[in-house]
Amino acid sequence: MALNLSTVRSLHAASYLILSSFLFACEPPQLNQQEYDWTLPKGFPRPLVPKDNPMSAAKVALGKALFFDVNLSFNQSTACASCHQPAFAFSEPKKTAVGSTGQRHRRNTQSLVNVAYNSNLTWAHSGLDQLEQQILIPMFSENPIELGITGHENEVLQRFKNQSYAKLFEHAFDDSNADFDRMVKALASYVRSLTSFASPFDGYAYQNNDDAMSDAAKRGMKLFFSEKVECFHCHGGFNFSQSSQHENQRLDLRPFHNTGLYNIDAKGAYPVYDQGLIEVTLQPQDMGKFRAPTLRNVEVSAPYMHDGSLATLEDVIEFYAAGGRGHGTTNPLKSAFIAGFDLQLQQKQDLIAFLNSLTDRQFLNSNVN
Repeated sequence: MALNLSTVRSLHAASYLILSSFLFACEPPQLNQQEYDWTLPKGFPRPLVPKDNPMSAAKVALGKALFFDVNLSFNQSTACASCHQPAFAFSEPKKTAVGSTGQRHRRNTQSLVNVAYNSNLTWAHSGLDQLEQQILIPMFSENPIELGITGHENEVLQRFKNQSYAKLFEHAFDDSNADFDRMVKALASYVRSLTSFASPFDGYAYQNNDDAMSDAAKRGMKLFFSEKVECFHCHGGFNFSQSSQHENQRLDLRPFHNTGLYNIDAKGAYPVYDQGLIEVTLQPQDMGKFRAPTLRNVEVSAPYMHDGSLATLEDVIEFYAAGGRGHGTTNPLKSAFIAGFDLQLQQKQDLIAFLNSLTDRQFLNSNVN
């Protein structure tokens, strides 16, 4: 029997509530969607969109052109897509990102899959909740340098004042003039358009296709939604991430967690070069907390964790089975859900089979430029 709502309920009441929360309608916000076609499957909610940047197909088209254009970097070496590569679910197969000057960053490149639903952006910033804010960081940040536009603003803008881009800006904004405000809004619109809901799991869970998932993946799904491994507590909901908001649900669940990756002083400290949410909040209890990312398309978004320190899904399963890594297992600030568990080899393989069932090949193939 396919995973309809009653089946999910039988797996566990808590997992049912998390997985199907988007069906419980609240009063939707009054947003200007401008007739944009999200092409979402029936029953899935639309993302929240700022009133001052409504979605449009023309804006998405402009944003896509900008996203793949190396001219957006000051030295014309790097595009947004250089780090957010479609084949890897808009992440990249590197431990940490490398900017346009060759500077290595401290954090792993996050996938942009369904980022429109994120209530918080980046790995550890509780104040960034709009893509229009976040996009300014790779464009203008000086430490670390990503696209490196700061100090080269006029030079970069001139590259987009040509006939081809003039038509794109005209269609998107009824004005052919390129400026950074419009570029940011177009980029945000394109990134919001990257929705992925056509995985084997979606076919099984939401389209009642019993054959969409393998038997191993179905067994792994039951483990995923069980209290034994407790994955669903942090990777819940239709987006498999606690950091989700949409037109029917605006509750902020504080999606940051300390997973016991480090404990360098036996008191819970993370390495000084990256201590997570505490850097923003200055609250001691936020040491080592990072946002739980979506697990959609996780099969292709290796390596894992905020610092890319786990190379494979097998490594991730072993990490959580151990309840952390090394001294991190005794980190006093570690989430209560990271308690460790015992699984047989076949169960671990089943769990990975389920995670692989979240891969949306249609999404990956359709976004290759």
